[in-house]
Amino acid sequence: MNKYTTKAPARLQLIGRLSMLGALGLAGTAQATDAFDANSPWMSGDWGGTRTELLNKGYDFSLEYVGEVGSNLKGGYDHDTTARYSDQFALGVKFDLQKILGWNDAEAKITITERSGRNISNDRIGDPRGGTFSSSQEVWGRGQTYRLTQMWIKQKYFDGALDVKVGRFGPGEEFNSFPCDFQNLAFCGSQVGNWAGSVWYNWPVSQWALRVKYHLTPDVYAQIGAFEQNPSNLDRQNGFKLSGSGTKGVLLPVELVWTPKVNDLPGEYRVGYYKSSAQADDVYEGADGQAQPISGGAYKSHDSKHGWWVVAQQQLTTHNGDKNRGLSIFANATVHDKATNYIDNYQQFGFTYKGPFDARPKDDIGIGVARIHVNDDAQDQRRLVNDLSGITDYDNPGYLPVQSTEYNAEIYYGFHLANWLTVRPNLQYVKHPGGIDKVDDAIVAGLKIQSSF
Repeated sequence: MNKYTTKAPARLQLIGRLSMLGALGLAGTAQATDAFDANSPWMSGDWGGTRTELLNKGYDFSLEYVGEVGSNLKGGYDHDTTARYSDQFALGVKFDLQKILGWNDAEAKITITERSGRNISNDRIGDPRGGTFSSSQEVWGRGQTYRLTQMWIKQKYFDGALDVKVGRFGPGEEFNSFPCDFQNLAFCGSQVGNWAGSVWYNWPVSQWALRVKYHLTPDVYAQIGAFEQNPSNLDRQNGFKLSGSGTKGVLLPVELVWTPKVNDLPGEYRVGYYKSSAQADDVYEGADGQAQPISGGAYKSHDSKHGWWVVAQQQLTTHNGDKNRGLSIFANATVHDKATNYIDNYQQFGFTYKGPFDARPKDDIGIGVARIHVNDDAQDQRRLVNDLSGITDYDNPGYLPVQSTEYNAEIYYGFHLANWLTVRPNLQYVKHPGGIDKVDDAIVAGLKIQSSF
């Protein structure tokens, strides 16, 4: 039995206790929402009005859950059909420091996350000698463990024009940000962190950081950040590490963001650049100037790693005049340093439609397609390894598969069952998993559950 499956009963007990707390309330008021009220933002309700009272005093408590199931219906490296489950709990509190301390335009937040489970991409979809680039269960990863994911304070100045945030958080919270309604990782969250993960640590990993944002106009702002680049923060046992020991450099992202209204409909457009000051290995060349597989020694070292990104999101239509419903499109692209990054470019596009049916005005549909490409030099490195070993048969365990381009697609339908619960069944298609054309294209059935207690 997987060691993580033993946690399921404890989780069910926790959910049950929270639900019972909301159902019982504390005394109940006419204004307070009950547990399981579809119009409440929380499954456990308003705790007899206590929750709203705390909010009014500046304390916003949250417990959020994301659960994902993936099953390999067809194809992949291992055709043995099965299912895998992974999840994440996030327990947090946000402090309105103006209400609590009289500190004008200031807030703080602390969040602890816990991830558990297994990923269908790891042992069914991808060849274990190469793996996959994306993940059919995005909530899996970065160590299935507890982490201090957020611990920051934010202060605004000059009527909100200047915004300074400092503490522990990840770059994807502020830079190259993107929603996470899809279950496939290629359509979820900050994409730079997915393809340059050795320097850009996405949620739930945190690091010491500073972000400064300035609004040039009401709908245009520029921001710059500095993030501790410390690989030891990735270790499972360092989920609550606060010291800077092990730091290798600094990640410096800059970004320009435009949030226009097009035909009075919202959009968001981002363009940015990042540079890591840490030493980075070449993907092909050795320290002696020869191809590394020939020399067999250390790789050539570079004094930095860099890349850039663009993100576009725009609502195009309304539904019967309702601006909360309608068609939106999105697109993402990232480009990375060819000398040091295994993935050199990535593109993704798709659309969502909110409120497709009058009977279900809060449901949504999403469709996305993505392409992930491996650096040509990295491909040449693997070919050379095989040439030198004399192994050319893909089925030989010693063969090193050459990875090129992986394609991912997903379609989902989101059932908005309550303001605190959305369930999104989805179907995914993975072409050339891990960029290996010898691996059969895969079809994955997924189910993503998002809830707030």
